[in-house]
Amino acid sequence: MKTTLARWYDSDVGYSFRTSPVAIVAAVIAFVCIFCSVFAGWVAPHNPFDLASLDLMDARLPPAWMEGGSAKYLLGTDDQGRDILSALIYGARISLVVGVVSVLLSVFVGVLLGLMAGFWGGWLDAFLMRLCDVMLSFPAILVALLIAGVGRALFPDAHESLAFGVLIFAIALTGWVQYARTVRGSTLVERNKEYVQAARVMGVPPLRIMLRHVLPNVLGPVLVLATIQVATAIITEATLSFLGVGVPPTSPSLGTLINNGNAVLFSGEWWVLVFPGAMLVLLALSVNLLGDWLRDALNPRLR
Repeated sequence: MKTTLARWYDSDVGYSFRTSPVAIVAAVIAFVCIFCSVFAGWVAPHNPFDLASLDLMDARLPPAWMEGGSAKYLLGTDDQGRDILSALIYGARISLVVGVVSVLLSVFVGVLLGLMAGFWGGWLDAFLMRLCDVMLSFPAILVALLIAGVGRALFPDAHESLAFGVLIFAIALTGWVQYARTVRGSTLVERNKEYVQAARVMGVPPLRIMLRHVLPNVLGPVLVLATIQVATAIITEATLSFLGVGVPPTSPSLGTLINNGNAVLFSGEWWVLVFPGAMLVLLALSVNLLGDWLRDALNPRLR
C-alpha cells in the first residue's frame, strides 16, 4: 500500500514538480531557510542576542574573518560584535512567523466572508464586496503602516507579544480581501451545481452545505494565493521593520537588520546591509516561485 508521499510523487502535481528545475531549486532554498530558522538555536554558530556573549573587540569584522586558521565569522559582524550569519538565521525566523501567521489570519477571515457572500448573496454580498472595494482603494503598505504606527503610539511600553500582534493584524487587515473575492467567485459557481441542489433538497442545513460541500471545492485557488502571499507578507513586515514600526528592536527581523546596515553602508561596512538584503530576496523569491509553480500545477488547462 502506497504512502501519502508516494501517491503524491506519482500524481500529476508530483510529476510537474519533478520536471520543473525552477520549482526544485526554489523548494530547496525555501526548505533550507525554513529549517535553519526553525532550528536557529542549533544551527546558528552564535547567539547574536545574548549580550553576555558579545565582545566589542569583534565589532565591524569583515566576512570570513580568520581566527586560529578557521573562519570565526563567515559573514562578518556588525558594530556591536554580533555575528551576521547568526543574526540572519534568527531574524528570518521572526519574519517567517509574522508572515505565515498573518497569512493564516487573512485566509481564515477572507474564506469565511467569501463563502458567506457567495452562498447567501443579497445585501450581505453587496456589503462585503463594497467593503473589499474600499480596502483595495488604499495601498496595503500604507494601511499596515498606519495600524502599526497607531498601535506603537497607543502602547509604547507594551510587551513584545502585543507588538507582534499589532503587526500581524496590520498585515492581515488588507490581506483578507483577495481571498474573499476569490472564494466568493468560486462559491457563486459551486452553489448552482447539482450536488449543492441535491443537498438542499435532502434538507441539509445551509451552514453544513457551505463547510462540508462547497468549502473543499474552492480551496484550490486559496492554497495557491496563500503561498504567494506569504512572500508578500514577509516583504511587508520587512518594510515596516525597516521604517521602525515593525517588530521591537530587541527582536530584530530581516527588515531591522537591513535598517541597521543602511545606517553604516557609507562607512564601508557593506556586508551589514548586503547579506540581510540577499537573505530577504532569496526567501521571498523562493516562496514566490513555489507559488507560481503550484498555480500552474493545479491549473487543469495547463495539464
